Amino acid sequence: MRICITERRLDRIRDVLSRRQTDLTLVINNIHDPHNVSAILRSCDAFGIHRVHLLYTDTAFPALGKKSSGSAKKWVETVRHKDAASLAAVLKSQGYTLVATSFSETARPLTTWDFTGKIAVILGNEHRGVDEDLAPHVDGALYIPMQGMVQSLNVSVAAAIILYEGFRQRHAAGCYDTPSLPADELERLTQLWAQK
Repeated sequence: MRICITERRLDRIRDVLSRRQTDLTLVINNIHDPHNVSAILRSCDAFGIHRVHLLYTDTAFPALGKKSSGSAKKWVETVRHKDAASLAAVLKSQGYTLVATSFSETARPLTTWDFTGKIAVILGNEHRGVDEDLAPHVDGALYIPMQGMVQSLNVSVAAAIILYEGFRQRHAAGCYDTPSLPADELERLTQLWAQK
């Protein structure tokens, strides 16, 4: 069955893909709540994140509902990894700095990090945080400064705040002005997205 698509829709797809950021990514680490994962993917789509990495070692990846994700799971690529070492090896071989979300004494405030380079932010499980297996591979840690009595945010809210800071810095640096996807890949994805 052939799908008919308007030029307006194709232009929208090309426009969105031309602003996808290939060198800012998230690692979703054993986050089990499907609403949180869906909300994270929705924020990724909103801020132009092309791909996220999944590290599920002791928790099954949750079934995501179309309603809660706003269909964002269709538009954000996901890559699964079997363990912390292989995840780190892949990302570091591609030049990424790995930054964990943390309340450790060495963690730096979100706004002190440079998000205009290749950076992968690791979001940990709602109860345990980032897996200990990742600790040897992490290059640093960040936290979101807060002023209230409660010292943590819902993981999907934290993701949105981190991605907005990344967007703010990248927008100011002009990162959204030039496609980061090669022309042939942009066209391939345009045709693929046109079928969704």
